[in-house]
Amino acid sequence: MTVVEDRPVTAEPPPPRRVNPVWALLRNSWRQLTSMRTALILLFLLAVAAVPGSIFPQRSVNRENVSEYFTAHPKLAPALDRFFAFDVYSSPWFAAIYLLLFTSLIGCVLPRLRDHIRALRTVPPEAPKRMDRLPQHAAGLVGPEGPAETAESIARTLRRKWFRTRVRELPDGGWAISAEKGFLKETGNLIFHIAMLSVLVGVGFGHWYGWHGNRLLVGGNDQGFCNAITQYDDSALGPQLDASDLPNFCMKLTDFEATYQSTGQPKSFNATVAVTEDDGPAKIRSFTVNDPLRLKHANVHLLGQGYAPELKYTDRYGISQTKVVPFLPVDGMLTSEGVAQFADVNIDPKTNNRDEKLQVGFEGVFLPTGDTDGSARSQFPALNNPVLYLTAYRGDLGLDVGIPGSVYALDRDQIDSGALKKLGGDRPYALKQGEKLTLDDGTTLEFVGVREFATLSIRYDPTQFLLLIGSVLGLVGLMLSLAVHRRRVWFRVLPAAGGAAGSSVIEAGGLPRTDYPGFGDEFAALTRSYKEGTP
Repeated sequence: MTVVEDRPVTAEPPPPRRVNPVWALLRNSWRQLTSMRTALILLFLLAVAAVPGSIFPQRSVNRENVSEYFTAHPKLAPALDRFFAFDVYSSPWFAAIYLLLFTSLIGCVLPRLRDHIRALRTVPPEAPKRMDRLPQHAAGLVGPEGPAETAESIARTLRRKWFRTRVRELPDGGWAISAEKGFLKETGNLIFHIAMLSVLVGVGFGHWYGWHGNRLLVGGNDQGFCNAITQYDDSALGPQLDASDLPNFCMKLTDFEATYQSTGQPKSFNATVAVTEDDGPAKIRSFTVNDPLRLKHANVHLLGQGYAPELKYTDRYGISQTKVVPFLPVDGMLTSEGVAQFADVNIDPKTNNRDEKLQVGFEGVFLPTGDTDGSARSQFPALNNPVLYLTAYRGDLGLDVGIPGSVYALDRDQIDSGALKKLGGDRPYALKQGEKLTLDDGTTLEFVGVREFATLSIRYDPTQFLLLIGSVLGLVGLMLSLAVHRRRVWFRVLPAAGGAAGSSVIEAGGLPRTDYPGFGDEFAALTRSYKEGTP
């Protein structure tokens, strides 16, 4: 007979749970990305990444400045261009930081929003048993009424001070009041982060669906323009737009008024334009520097002003051409530089052939208030004594080769190669309004008059209102998060010793949830009335 020994059966420990390393890596990466520290680092990186956009000229703002940078730095510019130095805000690395910051903020805000809503729905916790261990404590306070009445009076006072309160009855016949205040601090934090998200969304959609263009608009009915890409001096459309999406409007500069102080500093600018929208009737509108012209789907901003001399050239065959040529200001007194090019002149009427070597160009300086001593600087920005200093050139202007160039300067390569030769001596010709210049071949140039021009920036941002709301909410949220402090107070009301009717003993404690130097004074104010023995 076999005897089997009875032994206790022990349960086998469960095998260790295998963790998927890929899932663990993704989970830890997500936690790091959505942390507040990462969001702050990404925000700092975004600010640093935007610095090159303010150092180097951007194609989206002014392609001409980018071309000039390539000409001035032929070796450095191509190397910088490989790193998107001239397209910073549309570069892959800027977009990567932008999207990571957007993702980080979403992953940071949503859990905090969930926890905040849960905290708002949770009642204040019960009073701790040892309130003497709290940072603020008061014992032996006297209530002039019974425990129930005193507890209700304390709760009523706390509610008037915007505390969330909860009154509980204790088993020993006493009452406990729990109160909490300062949830607006976390609300402000959430509002600030949501505002940042709205700003990021607004900037992104504004870039996709917005557009802008710059236009130098000369006064006069013959110098108007309509809203088309070809009509702008410089323009940029959002990636989701094309030229056919631009709104339909036309504009003419009918008047421009500028006033100056005695020192020449600008005092006021006012532009008056005739605007037609959607083929409707023309309307006269006025706008200033800080008050843009608001159209249906565009805002017209006044950036600056200048002068455009009106020049009349009469060629050797007696045929005249008149051009209104804007001269760009180079100083605060509106000393201006510019070029007048007459390519289609000196054409033989018998053969109708044009000799490229007989093209004429004039470059020089315009002074709205010239000095009698012949100085090449204007003395005042207003049209008090307009003087035009010009240097004449004859030859091939280089306009027929198909290479884009500046309309405010002659082609220096043509001058250096001798294809464009200077006429006259080393001193430029000086003309006042109404005077005429006669060249060596009998052709003339007359300084007919001066018109004013306005430099306009025409923009449309469909998310402009969202950016405004986001900025205001961000400021409000930041103020709340800095000004509001989270704290809790508790009161325990017990019957007076000996069971005397109509009186009670109060113990109070307070705990600031955040750094709040003024909490001691606030706690003393809450308990002062009971120290004095009054309700």
